[in-house]
Amino acid sequence: MVLFAALAMARFAEWIPQWTGIDNKIVANVAAFILAAAVMFIVAWVIERLVLRHLVNQEAATLLMATLGITYFLEGVGQTIFGSEIYKIDIGMPKDPVFLFESMFEGGVMVNQEDVIAAVIAAVLVALLTVFFQKTKTGRALRAVADDHQAAQSIGIPLNTIWVVVWCVAGIVALVAGMIWGSKLGVQFSLTTVALRALPVVILGGLTSVPGAIIGGLIIGVGEKLSEVYLGPFVGGGIEIWFAYVLALGFLLIRPQGLFGEKIIDRV
Repeated sequence: MVLFAALAMARFAEWIPQWTGIDNKIVANVAAFILAAAVMFIVAWVIERLVLRHLVNQEAATLLMATLGITYFLEGVGQTIFGSEIYKIDIGMPKDPVFLFESMFEGGVMVNQEDVIAAVIAAVLVALLTVFFQKTKTGRALRAVADDHQAAQSIGIPLNTIWVVVWCVAGIVALVAGMIWGSKLGVQFSLTTVALRALPVVILGGLTSVPGAIIGGLIIGVGEKLSEVYLGPFVGGGIEIWFAYVLALGFLLIRPQGLFGEKIIDRV
């Protein structure tokens, strides 16, 4: 969904000035975000009606395969509708590097302003999602469905409505992620690979833990950079690309539930 959302955002930001004649970047970006969010809501409703509604009470593996199929379908449809060229999203994020902690380290630590802003946006988004899942009635219903959708349905939680909400939330998160990565790297097919790098983070932190995902992301991010510096010369470089997946594989073998995930035991 990240690629589809980013494509929608990039193309709407380009089309809106042509449609309206208003040559204002801020107005174009805000309008493009609203339109792209509306598109993601429509996509969520269509997915629930055409696919998920027919998979009620199916096994988790079936839902996983259906979700993967939807993901690749959306990528293909997105490139068919919006084009397959490399698009740039300019949301006004500064890209010049700055030096921090100059009083503590000689020369300071160089960081990219765009990366700092992206980290702040991610932190705000995580905080909002945490409040939503922990404090709202809909959020608690989502957690109940994620834990056991059959039990949730038995106590009156409407699965059809919940799945629409899930895909709407996923669409907004994908849109924000696509905007940030599109601003940094451009909107292109490789965004799919970027999105897949979230999988080791979830495995490491635990599928059922939001704080685990945050800590897992920090561990993998730092681990990738350290491995590139200290292990890269011995393995010929490129370790940053596959380090996270090797670490996730190790956790699946030793601690499948992740650092903070719940250990689930099925008794037969």
